[in-house]
Amino acid sequence: MAGDATTIARPYAEAAFQRAVETNALGQWADMFSLLGAVAQDAAMQAVINNPKKTAAQKAELLMDIGGSSMSAEGNNLIKLLADNGRLAVLPEIAAAFAQLKAGHEGTIDVEVATAFPLSAEQEQTLASALKKKLGRDVRITSTEDNSLIGGFRLRAGDMVIDGSVSSQISQLANQLGI
Repeated sequence: MAGDATTIARPYAEAAFQRAVETNALGQWADMFSLLGAVAQDAAMQAVINNPKKTAAQKAELLMDIGGSSMSAEGNNLIKLLADNGRLAVLPEIAAAFAQLKAGHEGTIDVEVATAFPLSAEQEQTLASALKKKLGRDVRITSTEDNSLIGGFRLRAGDMVIDGSVSSQISQLANQLGI
């Protein structure tokens, strides 16, 4: 379903991005999508979105109320459109796609790094510099700790994934040995 949701979300994100650029409101749209994406991921909100007893108008009204003053008239129209088409559940994917388009437009890229042990600020800076040189864009790093990696790291930058973790190497070795 995740692939389907991304496919469904992309045209909405692209249309919203194009409109945001046309109206010079990229920051406002990014803020709206950030809020709406987070709200739509909440379990209670997902229950409301998937509740067949609620009308599309009721669902849209709830999201617009939650958005409050951070919502523009065009943002509210998008919420109504998504509700009418039964697409409110893909708001998190729309928000993520919009954020990627915005980052590409601004010449930045968000990089997620998972390591077995916490990275120091100096290590993050060194990694960011190396990635900037390789990717030709400014890099924003988000690092997390994942003990299951045993050692090494897993890096995700857009569609690029580099898995240099010990657990991945063990898994590859086990596959080669037929274990």
